[in-house]
Amino acid sequence: MPDNPILETGERRINEAVCIDTKRIFDSCVSKDCLEDLRVTFFSKSQRLIDEAVTVKTRDCWIEEVSIDVEEVPFNRGFYSVDITFYFKLCFDTYAAPCTTPQVAIGFAQFNKKCILYGSDGDVKVFVSNPCSEELDCPVAPQYSNPIAKVQAVDPVILSTDICEACDCCVSVCSSFPQSILKSMEDTLPSCGASKAILVTLGLFSIVQMERDTQILIPAYDYCVPERECNCNTSNPCETFQSIDFPVDEFFPVDRDGGCCSPCDKNNQPE
Repeated sequence: MPDNPILETGERRINEAVCIDTKRIFDSCVSKDCLEDLRVTFFSKSQRLIDEAVTVKTRDCWIEEVSIDVEEVPFNRGFYSVDITFYFKLCFDTYAAPCTTPQVAIGFAQFNKKCILYGSDGDVKVFVSNPCSEELDCPVAPQYSNPIAKVQAVDPVILSTDICEACDCCVSVCSSFPQSILKSMEDTLPSCGASKAILVTLGLFSIVQMERDTQILIPAYDYCVPERECNCNTSNPCETFQSIDFPVDEFFPVDRDGGCCSPCDKNNQPE
């Protein structure tokens, strides 16, 4: 136990000050982007469904991959540019005729974003013992000259979907995809001679953080020993199911004010 004094903070007691090696957030920003008229890229099978469709509806959209590149800003020490490319995967219901069973078409869209954040200075080499590299005389020494950019985002909101003639669309299609996307698709043949194009408008919420490894002195209260015992009773699944509370909120949604009535209904209630 070090000679640090014991500090009282309310009901909790600080035992000592400890130094930890962690990532510190030097800068961050939040974005609310409206991505208008993104051209959706289809492979051959899905593009054929789009060309034959009279009606197209967007069923779902999610972020499939994110590419992040960090570069130092010239003549502005400590600042870095973050180039972000979002790859969206979209699922469409295509109708070849009215009142028919829809066919599913899969497409991709991309969005490029750039921001400049402060990441502090640092140009060190870190040597770490690695059991996987014991056959080497010396461990690998990566150089952490740039901070790490971290992107947090939720799946985008689908705002609109438009279908138009391919010859009338001036937005270029995405010509290159990450290997992870290509490996997940069964049909990767490029579509040639497309007659129709799909344009989507998405709403995207994201947070970009600039992090760097650093050592920080923090107060330590005590070791975090769990107090709750593990429930390992799996012999009777029915008893386990009976212990789960009934999901009332799933059947009867409650508004944020804690009531079950709309604002209009509240105004019409007698005093």
